Amino acid sequence: MPFSPMQLAYFRDATHRWNIKSGATRSGKTHMDYYLIPKRIRAVSGKEGLTMLLGNTKGTLQRNIIEPLQTIWGEKLVSSIRSDNTATLFGEKVFCIGADKKSQVDIIRGSSIKYCYGDEAATWHEDVFTMLKSRLDKPYSMFDGTCNPEHKNHWFKKFIDSDSDVYCQHYSLDDNPFLDPEVAANIKKEYAGTVYYERYVKGLWVNAEGLIYRKFADNPKRYIIDSLESFDILFATIGVDFGGGKSAHAFNCTAFTRGFRQIITVHDFRRKDAATPDIIYQDFDLFLKECRAILGNKVTVSEVFADSAEQTLIGGMRAKAVELGWKVDIRNARKGEINDRIRFYCIMQGADRYRILSSCTSTIEAFEEAMWDDKFITEDVRLDDGTTNIDNLDAQEYSTEKYMKQLIEIGGAKR
Repeated sequence: MPFSPMQLAYFRDATHRWNIKSGATRSGKTHMDYYLIPKRIRAVSGKEGLTMLLGNTKGTLQRNIIEPLQTIWGEKLVSSIRSDNTATLFGEKVFCIGADKKSQVDIIRGSSIKYCYGDEAATWHEDVFTMLKSRLDKPYSMFDGTCNPEHKNHWFKKFIDSDSDVYCQHYSLDDNPFLDPEVAANIKKEYAGTVYYERYVKGLWVNAEGLIYRKFADNPKRYIIDSLESFDILFATIGVDFGGGKSAHAFNCTAFTRGFRQIITVHDFRRKDAATPDIIYQDFDLFLKECRAILGNKVTVSEVFADSAEQTLIGGMRAKAVELGWKVDIRNARKGEINDRIRFYCIMQGADRYRILSSCTSTIEAFEEAMWDDKFITEDVRLDDGTTNIDNLDAQEYSTEKYMKQLIEIGGAKR
């Protein structure tokens, strides 16, 4: 496969201590590295020091780096990551470490590193990177890394702009001449009007400001429907967010169409006032009956994903499920990174794959009004001060979280 001008320039000019590619998704940042990594490893073979791969987690390293290397070079030259966090790459023992937690600092403390490859560097814990800087302590020590942009005050951006010996390339989506034009157009459409367009399409380090779901807020009628008649629905799930303090109790029911082409919010509920557990269970009993009435007998509602922070309430719901014959499996919500859940709904709305029944007024309002918190300048935080309804957003996200990866991949939006 030929290389782009940007990739060839990196291969030629990335001779500094720190060599970094920053920019858009699917822009070709990582592809060159599958040919660069063997060169770097062999160049320091036999020299003093460790060779290391750092990534967000060990799992992402296996998926993003090891498996593509195996596809190109074969498993004889590239082993999978073993249980001791090492792999054999091109004849060298390589330590493969997740860098997302501060505790990982201890793993590299005291090590002398001759070569380090860094995947998704902006997702690491800053303390891990700080320790890495002191461990690249040989005259020949070198780092290659990639990242997607985050906010403009991010610690990694500050390092890129510092007076360290850094060579950095900045990629936009259009810097990849080999990307299918239809895929590129879809990515642009999915992220249009959001902070992710500036970051993942233009490759810019920008702060998250203003409305989160701008496409929804600008034209909610595009997503609001009055009937489910034209949709081929396979099944539905329910998300439950338990309230407390300023937050409300919220339930959201989401239907999934055949082929996972679309998701539809079909019913929602929100109780702002304080409620005993028995009242919550009564509310849910009625909500479940209403969901089944809306969806009809042919559509099953068998999975409920509830806020895992409230195990006592979940235990009570499970008891009630048996007592009242709800015929649902009540599970802990996964509660992954909030910003991953936000990004998912931006993609689904941008790709025109999200719909909501007009009766779901609480969730419609929540999508229209959700804001980034402007008090945070070093991270992306959804406003949560009681002035907007994030309770139904949480419940909505819990209801789909199990299937988010499948939905994105089936829609062709895999990054």
